[in-house]
Amino acid sequence: MNGFLPFTKPSIDEATIAAVAEVLRSGWITSGPKVLEFERQLSAYFGGRTVRTFNSGTCTMEIALRIAGIGPGDEVITTPISWVATANVILEVGATPVFADIDPVTRNLDLGKVEAAITPKTRAIIPVYLSGLPVDMDRLYALATKHGLRVVEDAAQAIGSSWGNKRIGSFGDLVSFSFQANKNLTTAEGGCLVLNSEAEAKLAEKYRLQGVTRSGFDGMEVDVLGGKFNMTDIAAAIGLGQLPQLETLTARRRSLAQRYFTVFGADFERQTGAQLPVQDFQNSNWHLFQIVLPQEIARAGFMEKMKARNIGCGVHYPPIHLFKLYRERGFREGMFPVAESVGRRIVTLPLFPAMAEADVERVCAAVRDVVL
Repeated sequence: MNGFLPFTKPSIDEATIAAVAEVLRSGWITSGPKVLEFERQLSAYFGGRTVRTFNSGTCTMEIALRIAGIGPGDEVITTPISWVATANVILEVGATPVFADIDPVTRNLDLGKVEAAITPKTRAIIPVYLSGLPVDMDRLYALATKHGLRVVEDAAQAIGSSWGNKRIGSFGDLVSFSFQANKNLTTAEGGCLVLNSEAEAKLAEKYRLQGVTRSGFDGMEVDVLGGKFNMTDIAAAIGLGQLPQLETLTARRRSLAQRYFTVFGADFERQTGAQLPVQDFQNSNWHLFQIVLPQEIARAGFMEKMKARNIGCGVHYPPIHLFKLYRERGFREGMFPVAESVGRRIVTLPLFPAMAEADVERVCAAVRDVVL
């Protein structure tokens, strides 16, 4: 039997491992010169925009909301299909999450539903780019401008993605990326926030380190309530090794995704009742390859049968509004039917740069075997 194929696996080369060892030997392992260099290179990658790094792609969104002045009494619209952190950060700043249903094809926010959800209390939108596929960015920002809203882009999965000829993060409002272990660029754990000005960057620096501002050797002031969110030089060393490889790794992901469509074939959806993702090879970075199972196939059973064939799958994501934390806040089944249908049936298939074409063929054969 073939060895176990996980749904994802990071690509870390020996040079990056050596760079991490160098940091460990240096004696400076927390935030230091590697973090500054990583921020400099990320800024260049995003067209010269101001960038600050953090220890997760969750705190980046919370800090973005704080920078935007979002707090108690405010509403923030987002999608029910995301990692729960997307909504949790809204609660963390004391605001109220408002969900809008998703588009059944892209599985991203339905921007028409977003506009219908806007009230006088709405202050911001958090779009999520599921699997690395952006929403319609022109329409998103036209909507935000029309209603005077801030946008905090949850681009956790979207480094290397684009809209037209512009990289996600090189334009827009506040843009948050995750560098968690399964992301296209990883620092093991971490993230970055793309900001609009040096003033926002200074505020972000305060929020990431207890609100502290230093001056001289012994001067210190605290004027905002911050946390402990700084990135380490160990993590930054991994990121510095990953960033030059990002375009090559993304191209490999796109090639593997194209192979999935070729092997599944044009009749796969008609024959099985499953739904493949949108074939976007211009904008998406193909962070994940996800299918939506037929109604009659139970996801847990499908995943168990795939595991028996030594193939790992993931779930990204159950609907946020049906978790107990959100049901206790008034959300219930039936409110967002498309998200609920997709959230019950979506499955992430293996996709990572070290995969071979034969691995894709093996996965496709197993999927057909299980669902037919």
